[in-house]
Amino acid sequence: MASRLADYIEISKPRISLMVLLTVTVGYFLSLEGAWSPATLVHAWIGIALVAMGSSALNQWIERETDGRMRRTMNRPLPSGRLSPAEVLTLGFVCGGVGTAYLAAFVNGPTAAMTALTFVLYAGVYTPLKRYTSLCTAVGAIPGALPPVLGWLAAGGRLDWSAASLFGLLFLWQFPHFLAIAWLHKEDYCAAGLRMLPAGRSLPHVTGLLAVGYALGLIPVSLLPAYFGLAGLAYSATALVLGIVYLVASIQFACDETRESARRVLWVSLVYLPLMLVVLTWDHFRLLGWLPGA
Repeated sequence: MASRLADYIEISKPRISLMVLLTVTVGYFLSLEGAWSPATLVHAWIGIALVAMGSSALNQWIERETDGRMRRTMNRPLPSGRLSPAEVLTLGFVCGGVGTAYLAAFVNGPTAAMTALTFVLYAGVYTPLKRYTSLCTAVGAIPGALPPVLGWLAAGGRLDWSAASLFGLLFLWQFPHFLAIAWLHKEDYCAAGLRMLPAGRSLPHVTGLLAVGYALGLIPVSLLPAYFGLAGLAYSATALVLGIVYLVASIQFACDETRESARRVLWVSLVYLPLMLVVLTWDHFRLLGWLPGA
């Protein structure tokens, strides 16, 4: 029983769900202009977490055959046979449907609709596209960048340029991150027939140069939340410094595509995003006078 529960937890990808909820929370607080409702935020967490779990389940159901061809995924519950395709498919649709209905009932319609769109784009568009085109990364970056917008809507915010700036920050951040992962696992992706750049092909420096382009574009986009009044100079300085560090790591990767330089991009990306979100939220609270001594 315990091992079966562990398999269901693995199917739900809890670490990804936690990161989704972190960005949802940031979007929620950045949208607030007055008192906040703990109940609304908790309801948003529950509904969005259910949909994220459903998306992960459907993603693995669709990729159960290709996962079985890759060393890093062949021991997942589906390719290893520990869970059946039927129960994972059922789990995916039940979690997605219940989560969306929960958001509509206890949060609001716009949050439910945008969360449903995220579910469809991730499980229904991005995941199947991985077999056909390397453009899947750009498509997948859309649902990947929507969680802060979900939090923004849950707090009652409108879809405006401030919300778009949060989307842009997460959208561009993902590319060097996932390009580094794709380069590190290119043989696996090639063996599985997935069209993730570079997918085992001889494309020297192309993956790294793409990472550089996106890291460079991220710097001005990361300053937009401050431009639209969500944060001040402390956030802007942090965004500039971290953006340069991310860019330098990407340049090093482009100049010398090795496992070490790819891992450096990956680790910088994993430091960049949480730190940016924490400083952005802190600086927003400071501007609103919500911090002691502010």
